[in-house]
Amino acid sequence: MANEIEIANPTRTRAIMETYGLNFKKSLGQNFLTDINVLHKIVDAAEITLEDDVIEVGPGIGALTEQLAKRAHQVMALEIDERLIPVLDETLAPYSNVTVLQQDVLKADLQKLIAENFDGQHHLKLVANLPYYITTPIIMHLLESPVQLDAIVVMMQKEVAQRLTAQPKTKDYGSLSIAVQYYTDAEIAFIVPKTVFVPQPKIDSAVVKLTSKKPIKQPQDEQQFMRLVKGSFAHRRKTLWNNLQGIYGKDAETKAKLEKGLAEVGIAKTIRPEALTISDFIDLANALIEFN
Repeated sequence: MANEIEIANPTRTRAIMETYGLNFKKSLGQNFLTDINVLHKIVDAAEITLEDDVIEVGPGIGALTEQLAKRAHQVMALEIDERLIPVLDETLAPYSNVTVLQQDVLKADLQKLIAENFDGQHHLKLVANLPYYITTPIIMHLLESPVQLDAIVVMMQKEVAQRLTAQPKTKDYGSLSIAVQYYTDAEIAFIVPKTVFVPQPKIDSAVVKLTSKKPIKQPQDEQQFMRLVKGSFAHRRKTLWNNLQGIYGKDAETKAKLEKGLAEVGIAKTIRPEALTISDFIDLANALIEFN
């Protein structure tokens, strides 16, 4: 197949699938994008230039990788499915600035791979079309890792994107919104219709841009803060007070300490957790630090 026909072209995608006898692995959440305009918009959202080194997770047959390679200084693509490695070797052969590694991003030593494959002189970004079933674990793994990424631009299920970017006092706002927005500025770049994928999923997708930021304030203990946030949303229909007892206990001594902590930061017992901002949760975590 002539290399001038882009990988995402539906005809070329089908030809690659047939040549290598590929079928889609449901267990890996594989859906291949066959709309070049959408790929261009993803690369645009990430603002990729020659000043950037890019990590891609799950390149598939290389459709997005190809578009990244055309603009970035260097691309390192991590693919978990060994069947796709020889395919990527062929489809990405024209691009000398691409390295494909058979790696699971959740198990890989990212710092080591970055040091081995990038020169450290460029901005570092991660761009990916993430499998729906593992979107949240991958994002949290990246945000909690010591690797400093300037931006993360990822396609995911639209509903998950709405939760990531949700604001307080909305139905989508929860522990995931807080965890992501604690580390980054999160925004939905654009919606991607289900019709541009092969095979076609049942729901639309969204491209989310997460830009690294320094938290406005920091909890004394980050782990305790995250535990508080997660536990506060364990039962969404319950008040914050009921959820706090679920985290810390219901005995008289514990209740007295919880009441004291809430009073200290001026938060009412009857409030719902979705009414609290990230700053409120940090203040509360610090007031309840003795529960660490």
